[in-house]
Amino acid sequence: MLYQIFGLARKILRIVSTRLFIILAALALQLAWIIGVILILNERSIYVTYLLTFIAIITVLWLVSQNLNPGYKLMWTFCILVFPVVGIILYAVLGHSRLAHKFRIAYDRVLDENKNIIKKDSLLVDYLEKENPGVAGQCRYLSDYAHAPLYSNTRTEYYAVGEDWFAKYLEELKKAEHYIFMEYFIIAEGYMWDSILEVLKEKAAAGVEVRLIYDDLGCVNTLPAQYYRTLQACGIRCAAFNQFRPVLNVVMNNRDHRKITVIDGHTAFTGGINLADEYINRKRRFGHWKDSGIWLYGEAVWTFTVMFLQMWSVITGTACEFGRYRPHIYHIGEFEADGLVQPYGDSPMDSETVGESVYLNIINYAKRYLYIFTPYLIPDNETLTALCQAAKRGVDVRIVTPSIPDKKSVFLLTQSYYEPLMEAGVRIYEYLPGFIHSKSFVCDDEMATCGTFNVDYRSLYLHFECGVFLYKNSSVLQIRQDALNTFEVSEEMQLEKVRSRNLAVRMIQSVLRLFAPML
Repeated sequence: MLYQIFGLARKILRIVSTRLFIILAALALQLAWIIGVILILNERSIYVTYLLTFIAIITVLWLVSQNLNPGYKLMWTFCILVFPVVGIILYAVLGHSRLAHKFRIAYDRVLDENKNIIKKDSLLVDYLEKENPGVAGQCRYLSDYAHAPLYSNTRTEYYAVGEDWFAKYLEELKKAEHYIFMEYFIIAEGYMWDSILEVLKEKAAAGVEVRLIYDDLGCVNTLPAQYYRTLQACGIRCAAFNQFRPVLNVVMNNRDHRKITVIDGHTAFTGGINLADEYINRKRRFGHWKDSGIWLYGEAVWTFTVMFLQMWSVITGTACEFGRYRPHIYHIGEFEADGLVQPYGDSPMDSETVGESVYLNIINYAKRYLYIFTPYLIPDNETLTALCQAAKRGVDVRIVTPSIPDKKSVFLLTQSYYEPLMEAGVRIYEYLPGFIHSKSFVCDDEMATCGTFNVDYRSLYLHFECGVFLYKNSSVLQIRQDALNTFEVSEEMQLEKVRSRNLAVRMIQSVLRLFAPML
């Protein structure tokens, strides 16, 4: 008994001494202090009550007038009107889909200075217009509104599990001769990162230019504070995106969720895979972790290079010579073509929801089948309606979600959308071996996308994300085959079982759906 008590005490001490716990405790104390002060003032003066009511009404009226997602506006309207003090404070801290003013100025300046660095290939889109106007519309949208041109001279390879992706990843890193650019949401110390870091140190020592961006909040519980200094001492140029500090501010709401590696301008990787052991099943947290990634070789890598350098310029405040890193600088001759490839990015810095638009365009284009992998199924009304309409018009729509969740509240929320989707004819599967973290759409053996976008509000509205759109590319059929294989090891949900959820669970799910944009 005494041994168990000591064991529990050690576990609690380990938790409370972590960087994440200390930061969350500091934030909670700040929030509690602010709310406490306002509540005390509210009790002592009726004029404070009037002022709070006035601010709440003005905030709601302003919020309703904004061009935002209806679900997002409903959640904050409810919070502000029902709990004015807490609602107003939380909205001031977490309600904005924009980064801090200083960051916005730097970001807009970098984009403006390099607005002509990526040239559109209108001939490719015009050619596609004649062959397939529906797909051409998708490509034209990405080209015109996401500054993401369409490419033909690029090969790709899709990897259905992290272990296979990692083997290819290490192989390509070791080939680097000139530079390596990396941008990741999560990096965790362990076998995977240690293996990568060893290569990076060797390359940096040999004169290869190595740069790394990691998201400080994504790594708050996996890396020591100011870890970038450790890497800089190894000759690796490193920067942390939005360093996470125990101060209430809007900066914490927007994160760099991208996963990008660029090697010598002609090779790139992206997908759902972060640099931590669970992504390659060296560490078992939620059963078997299924993730996917994609390798690119060719001219399309240029979009990822620009994406990385733009972010680097914003974070570090230093200018980059983009022209030094073009695909053909270190590659002689033409690249091999494999269908059409269109890398794209999204950011919370504008009103353009690129990731969701790509998903909606694929859903609305599908004629025969649409297969989807997503760890979190929290669609807004537009996406939910589009999926239901696709199934109703006869498209074989299938969605795979995890059977073992990484976040139980989000999993409950995901399951709350099963019933309306299944009633429309959508088939829902849960991945029995464990947790599926892949983010991909594929339809009709023609088009697909693989990237970092989850089907939730945070990915589609609040984070920096990236992906690759593919048309008549070999990876399209590879993603389709991966989906068919995954269905075989997944359990298809039955409508009767979904409807049999008890009342308490349904009530919890209803509350969670109201706050879905915050989760």
